[in-house]
Amino acid sequence: MSSTAQTASRASKAPRSPMAPPRSFLWSRRIFLTLLTGFVLVPVYVMVSSSLKPLADVSGKFRWLPSGLTIRPYIDIWSTVPLARYFLNSLIVAGVATVCSVVIAVFAAYAVSRYSFRGKRVFTVTVLSTQMFPGILFLLPLFLLYVNIGNATGIALFGSRGGLILTYLTFSLPFSIWMLIGYFDSVPRDLDEAALVDGCGPLGALLRVVVPAAIPGIVAVAVYAFMTAWGEVLFASVMTNDTTRTLAVGLQGYSTLNNVYWNQIMAASLVVSVPVVAGFLLLQRYLVAGLTAGAVK
Repeated sequence: MSSTAQTASRASKAPRSPMAPPRSFLWSRRIFLTLLTGFVLVPVYVMVSSSLKPLADVSGKFRWLPSGLTIRPYIDIWSTVPLARYFLNSLIVAGVATVCSVVIAVFAAYAVSRYSFRGKRVFTVTVLSTQMFPGILFLLPLFLLYVNIGNATGIALFGSRGGLILTYLTFSLPFSIWMLIGYFDSVPRDLDEAALVDGCGPLGALLRVVVPAAIPGIVAVAVYAFMTAWGEVLFASVMTNDTTRTLAVGLQGYSTLNNVYWNQIMAASLVVSVPVVAGFLLLQRYLVAGLTAGAVK
């Protein structure tokens, strides 16, 4: 018997490591993960296949395999409702709300993390406590506030993109500040001191040292703020009109009194999901990157 065969024979007879999980556990985990994957992928398959079916195959009895494939729903979604305008509205509102939330949260979190001032603890607790209230409680107060401001000053907040951006800031900003406080606390203060010794001021230390070290936290905050504004329905349905309507509300336009264009709804849902999925794929390496890896180097 060759040495290679003897080595393989010894390896097959080697006792199983006591730390290794039992085979029954491994097979149970595989079965569970397989069922979970199927549970997640089946709705995706239904959405994709329905978007490629004629309306007759979707409105009637559901078929797992379409009788014929067509890209007509992806063409009709732009003419049935003004989807391009809704897409632009959502992109502007979500983008501006994300940028404002990140910029304000960076400065506020840095001040809380690095400086001591009167009311610091009260401010931190207040920021965190705002997440305890459901968003629907703010719907009527914000509605009345925007209407009264418009009547008193002429500033159109109700039914405008600016009003919707302010609304989404009230949701994303407190959590963004609280999250970045933890990230900035994890950045060594020695980096700030080294930057100050090199001639940077507090603002320079923040922008040149602390912010690059906290990129994972900033990206997570940006993703959270964008997702909050992109898929929100309740406030967008009340605070917008036909001109400023967003995608989440605009999808209702595919339902009429006589028919529901299910294939176009599925096609539009896929189109709406593209920016979110693409953004996550582009930024996922930042989400899992080490917090201070680049700063230490």
